[in-house]
Amino acid sequence: MNAAQHNTAPDKEAPGRPKSQHFLSGSPARSRGLAGAQWLLGLALLLAVAGTAWWLGMKQGSMGAGGAGQSASTSGGTSGRPAAVQDPSNWGIPEGEEATRRHIRDGLKAGDIDPVTGMKVLNYHDPMVPGKNFDAPAKSPFMDMMLVPRYAGAGDTDTGGISVSPRIQQNLGLRTAAVVEGTVAAEVTAVGAVTWNEREQVLLQARATGFVEKLHVRATLDRVTQGQPIAEIYVPSWVAAQEEYLALTRMKGLDLAPLVDAARQRMRLAGMSEEQIAQVVQSGVVQPRLVLLAPITGTVTELTLREGATVMSGMTLVQLQGTRTVWAEGQVPESQAALIKVGTRVTASTPAAPGQRFAGRVQALLPEVDPLTRTLKARLELANPAGRLVPGMFVQMRFDSGGRSKSLLLPSDAVIRTGQRSVVMLALDEGRFAPVEVVTGLEANGQIEIVKGLQLGQKVVLSGQFLIDSEATLRGLQARLNPADTAAPATTAPATAAPTYRTDALVLGIEGDRVSLDHPEIPALKWPRMTMDFLLPAPADRPRDLAAGEKVEIEFKTPDGDVPQITSIRRVAPGAGK
Repeated sequence: MNAAQHNTAPDKEAPGRPKSQHFLSGSPARSRGLAGAQWLLGLALLLAVAGTAWWLGMKQGSMGAGGAGQSASTSGGTSGRPAAVQDPSNWGIPEGEEATRRHIRDGLKAGDIDPVTGMKVLNYHDPMVPGKNFDAPAKSPFMDMMLVPRYAGAGDTDTGGISVSPRIQQNLGLRTAAVVEGTVAAEVTAVGAVTWNEREQVLLQARATGFVEKLHVRATLDRVTQGQPIAEIYVPSWVAAQEEYLALTRMKGLDLAPLVDAARQRMRLAGMSEEQIAQVVQSGVVQPRLVLLAPITGTVTELTLREGATVMSGMTLVQLQGTRTVWAEGQVPESQAALIKVGTRVTASTPAAPGQRFAGRVQALLPEVDPLTRTLKARLELANPAGRLVPGMFVQMRFDSGGRSKSLLLPSDAVIRTGQRSVVMLALDEGRFAPVEVVTGLEANGQIEIVKGLQLGQKVVLSGQFLIDSEATLRGLQARLNPADTAAPATTAPATAAPTYRTDALVLGIEGDRVSLDHPEIPALKWPRMTMDFLLPAPADRPRDLAAGEKVEIEFKTPDGDVPQITSIRRVAPGAGK
């Protein structure tokens, strides 16, 4: 009997019991039955909802985890539409590692078609150790990471270039420029200061002892003209020599000529010039005073005379400086010094003479380079007809290096200078780029000459070339001279020794000639902290009984496309460096 029948059936009253008491005595049984039925119904509903949610979650999870491979391997899903194929050229290292793990699960290897990409797997490589390829997916033997697959037609299979999709080119803002033909405007400018032209200095010295009777120029930096009297000096020793000569000329007799010549020679020895001697001969009068005349037009830079002072033989009396030309020493950058040579024409200007230009030539390139400014001194001789240029004055100089022959030109920003060579990123067809080594020449006004490596009309990358160069380095692509270059082949440069690096490390294990090390960050190589393998040096150059768990200090080099080679290794004492 169900609950409904139990409630609607008439109750049989027991004799002697009231009807109300019969109803109250049957109510607990009916309540317990009703509550149990409701509880069972709620539990069943809860289990049904939980089971449905679990089934839907498992179905969605399985579709999300395997949907990429399943959708790539099937022509269509439940909707009948084909899934999108992934482009591995857009992958980074994490995506490449995940693809390698998937290949291990699916049993794929080199030569198979990856269903996710639809491309043939060529090989597997470690991006941190370019040049080493493997046929099967696995963990890298060099780094603590998985190998990364390389696909046919994915762009990185071309050993001579890098392929960049148009979308990435737009995101990176790649710009290119064509190689053009022209001449570099080799205009060199410099600044400097005016100094006296030392080749126009004149010193006036006393040739005999005397006394200053009269001084016509009384201060330094006074301007004088050629022939202007400077001072009058009385010379007592000249009187006796002149009187002896005049006495001999008045004597009458034979054979007096030798005596006259001897007297004339004595006047020369007394310090008289030929003009002064001729004046005595012509006038027949003693000339005891020396009139000091200015031999050039210029400025008095030194004056030691005073009226009444005594001058001694050999004493400097006056120093004159000619002002017809002056010197200007310009500071020329050493990178542009090759454009200047002795005799190069130059034009100078100064704020002290607005609108006026002073012409000159390079007189000398002084053999001295300023270690702070890396500039070379160029000594210029400038014309100074009006005497406007004076020492210490600031001048701006513009050199005329003359015409140059035409050559191939590029914007200077396109060249990547590594310190050992110059590289440009050549833009090829279909979004491909290749590093090309070039030989550069003169650089000026944002343009640089290309002596060898490129041809007219080729295009190179202007912006973003450093990112492409980094990718090319990771893939082991070596910059080369342009194979289309028709110029004479360049001589092979001598190989340079690979740089060495030093770091501390923890030995994790040794196997044969390899050691697995846990090293910290190496900023010089931009390596993060990682675990990787190194090649050990010869047994005679390594510590004896080296075991895992020991701390060591190593010096190593990184050969191109090979495992880092340890050149020196030694144990680190416990507690060292603390």
